[in-house]
Amino acid sequence: MHKPLSTLGLCVGLGCLPMQAASAVSSDAQAVHSAAEKVQRHLENSQALFGRKAEALVELDAVVAESAEESWGAGGALPIDPAAADRARAFVRALPDDLPLPEFAPEPDGSVSLDWIVSRTRLLSLSIGAGNRLAYAWLDGTDRGHAVAYFDGRNVPSRILTAIREIVGDGTTSLRAA
Repeated sequence: MHKPLSTLGLCVGLGCLPMQAASAVSSDAQAVHSAAEKVQRHLENSQALFGRKAEALVELDAVVAESAEESWGAGGALPIDPAAADRARAFVRALPDDLPLPEFAPEPDGSVSLDWIVSRTRLLSLSIGAGNRLAYAWLDGTDRGHAVAYFDGRNVPSRILTAIREIVGDGTTSLRAA
């Protein structure tokens, strides 16, 4: 007997639910899951429907593609893990619209770095791997620290939101070119 398809994420109206791995076994269920992913990516690529996050997701996908090349890093750096890329996409989707969006970079262990860099003495760096554990570190003048928070795939932990807002100011500072 086939298992039912687990939750699928779709963008409807102003909200967007993340795609989650399907537990489907039948070819029909896999086809539905694949079609839903295509619809979601198409909607996210629309500036009119998904706003500035669409551009950020395209940039993230470019970083993922670049890290897939064997020579992206020295000393045996791994390509970005597909699960880490999915978690990073979900994190970007979950960010409040009033926050500046991060810059992206591959990490040697296959994780993705999301960075909010205001200056060389004001920055926050967040590491997203395949799991739900988010390691982050910040530098704010002489104040610095690091912590870990857990991401459920839909809601950015309040500790991380607070840290980002403290680094970027009131949330109106733009770290990306418009």
